[in-house]
Amino acid sequence: MSKVQQVLTLLQNEANPDKAVEMAVYMKNQFDFLGIPTPLRRKLCKPLFKKAKSQAPDWDFVEVCWESPYREMQYVATDYLNALVEQLTPQDLSRIERLIIRKSWWDTVDALDKVIGSIFLNFPEIRPQLIHWSQHDNIWLQRVAIDCQLSLKRQTDQTLLSEVIQNNFGQSEFFINKAIGWTLREYGKTNPDWVKNFVQKYREKMAPLSVREALKRFD
Repeated sequence: MSKVQQVLTLLQNEANPDKAVEMAVYMKNQFDFLGIPTPLRRKLCKPLFKKAKSQAPDWDFVEVCWESPYREMQYVATDYLNALVEQLTPQDLSRIERLIIRKSWWDTVDALDKVIGSIFLNFPEIRPQLIHWSQHDNIWLQRVAIDCQLSLKRQTDQTLLSEVIQNNFGQSEFFINKAIGWTLREYGKTNPDWVKNFVQKYREKMAPLSVREALKRFD
């Protein structure tokens, strides 16, 4: 039995049809669900991921998970990449980009933020790629470019953060303007003065949503 089939069988054995309907509605009925809550999914997959940490990334596993009709299998793929993040290199970016732009919605895209952020931390030379994504016509690549430093705190590259945000001024897209506010609010926990000064400088160019979200913790 393949690794993917093992995981799918584990999840199918715990399927909850009522929960599946709730989860599908929450995601605007864009995806089919088995009805597996995140804590249970991660508990079921933990032994697999523990073993995988000592092995090279299995991109065939990731791809087959991504092609599954069940949304939980895409979550398994993002959990797997987060578990193996220290093994990922700039050579993996093109594969991750293909995940971001397929079956795209905020749930899977945001789950890849930490993956990209960790690669950037280990390989700062991917900066041009992140800037390119911030200027892309795909909103999900733009969103990842903005939010990939969410967990970096004092290791945040302020110059990069400022550039990718400025590249997305003038947007009408909710998910982009929300991302700008979210990443500024999060960085504000580490460096409130920088965030307040940034908003003060660029307020006229920022969407009201971005400003509200950025300054929420200062109210």
